[in-house]
Amino acid sequence: MSRFLKVLVPATAGTAGLLTLSYIMAGHFVTETPPSPQAVFVTAANAQGNAAPEPALSPQPPVPATARDGGYGLGREALAEEIAAWDIDIRPDGQGLPAGSGDVWTGEEVFVEKCAACHGDFGEAVGRWPQLAGGMGTLERKDPVKTIGSYWPYLSTVWDYVNRAMPFGDAQSLTPDEVYAITAYLLYLNNVVEDDFELSDESFAGIEMPNAEGFKPDDRPETELAAFAGDVCMQGCKDDVRITMRAAVLDVTPGSDTPDTDVAQDTVEVESSAEPEPADDENAARTDAADEASADQRPDPELAAAGARVFKKCSACHQVGDGAKHRSGPQLNGIVGRSAGTVEGFRYSSAMEEAGANGLAWDHETLAAFLADPRGYIKGTKMAFSGLRSADDIAAITAFLEAQGD
Repeated sequence: MSRFLKVLVPATAGTAGLLTLSYIMAGHFVTETPPSPQAVFVTAANAQGNAAPEPALSPQPPVPATARDGGYGLGREALAEEIAAWDIDIRPDGQGLPAGSGDVWTGEEVFVEKCAACHGDFGEAVGRWPQLAGGMGTLERKDPVKTIGSYWPYLSTVWDYVNRAMPFGDAQSLTPDEVYAITAYLLYLNNVVEDDFELSDESFAGIEMPNAEGFKPDDRPETELAAFAGDVCMQGCKDDVRITMRAAVLDVTPGSDTPDTDVAQDTVEVESSAEPEPADDENAARTDAADEASADQRPDPELAAAGARVFKKCSACHQVGDGAKHRSGPQLNGIVGRSAGTVEGFRYSSAMEEAGANGLAWDHETLAAFLADPRGYIKGTKMAFSGLRSADDIAAITAFLEAQGD
């Protein structure tokens, strides 16, 4: 026998065996579909030796296949606990909530431990992670800040998302009480509740989010579709094209060689009121007196050092020292003695700007009152920090800030 035949014969036998096995197995798993009435009629006619009749003019509806007795042998009915593990969604009215509760201060502890690495201690965000607090009054701006307080319409969305997907990388590891506590803390950061608030399955329905009325059904099919469904004009659509606004973010508006004549150029003349310089001896005396006064006003170095440690609670949002930049809060160099809400380049809340315009300046007394209860001292401030409870910490951090200078 040639080598070709020696290879071919086993291969042929193996193929035949495989096909035979497939045929036998198909008999166990393939459900026989009952023949259609037409097929039965044709078979009976052929058995009697008659010619097959013409097909019926009206097509017959297909006959569904019947299930095998006892099912198909796949899967089983889900257990009640398995269904409960999937059924965790929460409705806006609180349906689906488990029993439990959590207060703001417990929520702060859990949040700092399990959430702050990405979202910051006060929901101000770290890096590219989402900001969770603030942003009130920004939705009409070109750069809205969409947070839980400024944008989300339902508290159930907060609870459900924290419960379902957080912490990142360890989803659904929080207990119901921890989720209630974190949600309560997030409400506090967004000025929805006070620091003594406790959230539970019973108090849940009584919370209304600030932007609850900011959403409405999509009515564009009725209000806009008709306006855009007609023929589109491609050329000669207007007789006159004028620039009515200019881009504020990117310089993309076509320019002009002629200056705008509508912009008024106001000039102000300042009269000189310089006084003669005093004699050298008088200057020297004034300098010495100023140095002595400055020495008396310098903060205690030890107290300032203690304030540096307290400032770690603020460093998530604020910077001080050389090269300090704005973060979610303004840089604080030269804060002592400065009017509130006046650091250049930072966008303050309207409440802070209004306080500064009304004469609020940061000295030891006003800083102490603000740091003890920021949101109580200035209603509407963006600062989400709950406040320092110790008068010693307040004195220390004031000394630290005062030592930073300008």
